[in-house]
Amino acid sequence: MSRILARCHPALAPLLPPPVPAARALPDWLRAMPSDVAAPTLGGAEVRTLKHCPPVIDALTTGVMILLPTDLHVETGEISWDWDPPPIPDAPITRAPVGVHVPEQATGVPLDLDGHAVLKFTNYWTLETEPGWNLLVTHPLNRMDLPFRTLSGVVSTARFGLGYIHFPALWTDPDFTGTLSRGTPVAQVIPIPAEAPELEHRAMTGDEVARSRGIQEALQAKPGVYRKDFRD
Repeated sequence: MSRILARCHPALAPLLPPPVPAARALPDWLRAMPSDVAAPTLGGAEVRTLKHCPPVIDALTTGVMILLPTDLHVETGEISWDWDPPPIPDAPITRAPVGVHVPEQATGVPLDLDGHAVLKFTNYWTLETEPGWNLLVTHPLNRMDLPFRTLSGVVSTARFGLGYIHFPALWTDPDFTGTLSRGTPVAQVIPIPAEAPELEHRAMTGDEVARSRGIQEALQAKPGVYRKDFRD
């Protein structure tokens, strides 16, 4: 079983929202989403929404969310905040909750940077895993509603467990005006084995073809089969 140890500087402990299991940071749109809707393209027949899709829900609830430490106010492309953490002379970490990367740092990367800023969310938590585990750091999965896209990376957190991992992100909604609230997920961290898995590929045997067909027929016969019978 993997374990993540999150630590912050003692001077910041009273101020920071702690990392939370991803299941505790579900988006409001998921809660508001209906379970079934009428589909005009199918003559008004009722269809199940993504709320019935366990893989989508499991992605939303996997791992741990790192949360924005303070409100960010966005207007006409400018970001500001009302946050004044104490100086920390014994730790080389910025007090600004967000910084920027110059566009040249993304030279050669196939990103559309026209009108978009390359940000860096400051992370005030160190993240340590046990030997044999790394952390996949990525944009909160299935969170297309957020006006940014955190870039993905894998960090050797068993050895780098007392280092700070900050989160570069592409600001994808240049028309966004408003406030990103304190506690908004900015990165999802998922433990993964440090050793790459072995890969085997081959054609299915006759028995495997039959078993595969049985699974597909069971899935089509009634809802909830994957969630009840096939998910760990």
